Amino acid sequence: MSIDFSAQMNYVDEDGTSGSGDDTNMLDGHSKRQPVTPSSSGRRKRSRKTAGDAIVDAMLEIAAASKMRAAAIMKNEERFSISRCIKVLDEMQDTSASMDDFDIELDEMELVAAAAGYYYYNSITKRPQRGMSLSGNGFMTQVLEGHDDVCREMFRMDKHIFHKLCDILRQRGMLRDTSGVMIEEQLAIFLNIVGHNERNRVIQERFQHSGETISRYFNNVLKAIKSLSREFLQPPPFSTPAEILNSKRFDPYFKDCIGVIDGMHIPAHVPAKDQSQFRNKKGLLSQNVLAACTFDLQFIFVYPGWEGSAPDSRVLRAVLDDPNQNFPQIPEGKYYLVDMGYANTQGFIAPYVGVRSHLHEFIGANQLPRNAKELFNHRHSSLRNVIQKCFDVLKTRFPILKVAPQYAFHIQRDIVIAACVLHNFIRREERNDWLFSAIAGVVAEELPDFDDQLDMQLACSMQEQIASASRDSIATGMWNDFINKWNEW
Repeated sequence: MSIDFSAQMNYVDEDGTSGSGDDTNMLDGHSKRQPVTPSSSGRRKRSRKTAGDAIVDAMLEIAAASKMRAAAIMKNEERFSISRCIKVLDEMQDTSASMDDFDIELDEMELVAAAAGYYYYNSITKRPQRGMSLSGNGFMTQVLEGHDDVCREMFRMDKHIFHKLCDILRQRGMLRDTSGVMIEEQLAIFLNIVGHNERNRVIQERFQHSGETISRYFNNVLKAIKSLSREFLQPPPFSTPAEILNSKRFDPYFKDCIGVIDGMHIPAHVPAKDQSQFRNKKGLLSQNVLAACTFDLQFIFVYPGWEGSAPDSRVLRAVLDDPNQNFPQIPEGKYYLVDMGYANTQGFIAPYVGVRSHLHEFIGANQLPRNAKELFNHRHSSLRNVIQKCFDVLKTRFPILKVAPQYAFHIQRDIVIAACVLHNFIRREERNDWLFSAIAGVVAEELPDFDDQLDMQLACSMQEQIASASRDSIATGMWNDFINKWNEW
């Protein structure tokens, strides 16, 4: 059963007008006709099932309404406001006592449905999100001319970094301004999606573009940023990193270390036929991403797209055996730190197997290492922890990496690469970026450093030895004097 909403508006239009089926005419009050009063003899009871079907049809009509109809409704806000509908409901109940209970119930629900539909359209077309205009130009203006925190929140980077990235994309011809959308807005669309994991529909409302336009600019920017990977994912310097050189805990022991390698699991959306291969040890669907980073929190190499079930060692071996992957050459005598998921081979130093190695294992009563292997594993783990910092910053800045986005798998792979490129670009342009500072500070506090405790214990031990020697000297002198006196007696 289909409900004609124009007929229901008889009660709202005080001059007795109603709609003719055309949206604009209905809203302007044209095509007048006399309201129909149901006769007692011709009226029949409507079942609850029929009433439910009518409500469903009514809501479908609301959902199918166009933006033009919503705009027209807003011009007649007083006539179709929720308060107006409630007032009409009260009038209906006063004048329709003789009507069947089911009729009254259905009429009430229809009016409430109409009010809810109007309220929905009024919300998405008039209410700004977080106090900002939903139009593309207005949104960009308020973000780029507003407080710095707003830009960081919406675009996941500071304003000067955003503008510099736009300049690079414009000057190199990677993106171009169009008649309706400047490069700044195109980049903002992309950053809003990857920085908040927003759906296409939400971005449509925020920037006031069609879904096809949003999708096109997202893919254009993704391709442009990915093309910068060779420039911003660079091999590490071969000299001893400053982070090692300036630490007595690591220098000179790790002076030949040039970086860290580890795997990162990113949630993946894959077809049902491939899900068994992408299910990792935790039973979740993921892609295994091989990553290498420097101690300066920059990515050296990223290789996404492997099945979640693939072991880390297998992924690394595949990269090393494939020259097309362009893994940076490891100079003679240099090496990367890896965890126990990899083999201890030339160019890759892993911890001792079967020996405490994780940092949390050194917390508590047994903080001090008991032998050389435990000491090596602890410092190896402390130094290797830098790649976890990189992963934490990356996923915090781009939450789309924490979920399985509804894109084709090759797009999911490219998003990982683009995120790493942006990560490095921000790190180079602003070392005091708020996320790098926050994550680095938190991780540093979590690292147990027993070297200072060892120095303190050695100092206490030395003081105890001195005190013991002094006590022994006094006791010895007393004893000697006592013996001498005894002998004289």
